[in-house]
Amino acid sequence: MEFRPCIDLHQGKVKQLVGGTLTEKGPGTQVNFESELDAAYYAQLYCRDQLRGGHVIMLGPGNQEAARRALAAYPGGLQVGGGIDCGNAREWLAAGAAQVILTSYVFIDGELSCDRLERISAAVGRENLVLDLSCRSRGGKYYVVTDRWRKFTTCEVNAGTLNRLAGYCTEFLVHAVDAEGRRAGVDPDLIAILEAHSPLPAVYAGGVRSLEDIALIRQAGRNRIDFTVGSALDIFGGTLKYRDVVKTVRGKNRAI
Repeated sequence: MEFRPCIDLHQGKVKQLVGGTLTEKGPGTQVNFESELDAAYYAQLYCRDQLRGGHVIMLGPGNQEAARRALAAYPGGLQVGGGIDCGNAREWLAAGAAQVILTSYVFIDGELSCDRLERISAAVGRENLVLDLSCRSRGGKYYVVTDRWRKFTTCEVNAGTLNRLAGYCTEFLVHAVDAEGRRAGVDPDLIAILEAHSPLPAVYAGGVRSLEDIALIRQAGRNRIDFTVGSALDIFGGTLKYRDVVKTVRGKNRAI
């Protein structure tokens, strides 16, 4: 299990938002934290601590310049997502992204577009793609949500989906949207699904608020599921110390 750091960008600033509240024009968006520091600062921090595979997420327009600064500060160490498609994926890889993260691009009207997925995987190589399967619970099952996490798709996060999509990418990123940004605890049921059925590395995000939550991820994920922490970290205005997270994960991994 590894700690995957994050840099969420909104209107060119490093921010932490409450999951599912992002709106196109801004009003209604719930912001937990807005940093006075540039995205490159956080990238340099992660680089110094040798934390690889973190993600830079562009939440809407006006974030490309900040994302490029982050990638330049840690070339090959960060993934990038938000508005990635077949037309710009190579551009972001050339800018220093380790992988590009695909979200709404591979879904059309709530349905998975195998044509788009096959096309972009063939164009840039599955080793350069991460699929964002961020989801919400409905009727006791988890379904991928798109369009600022507000639109349910027909794509259930289960064994069939994970095995079918594994041929197109190198990793899955899965936000538990109902927990994201709320610091209300993690979703062990979703973590258990990823542990039991994902044939690829999977990164869980959403609700982490304490070292105890990280221990729960380790237990539910049987030490196989990586995780990210956002609003709860002290570097993003929370109380959970970034240094403690780094030390805890590294200490546990050395003991295994």
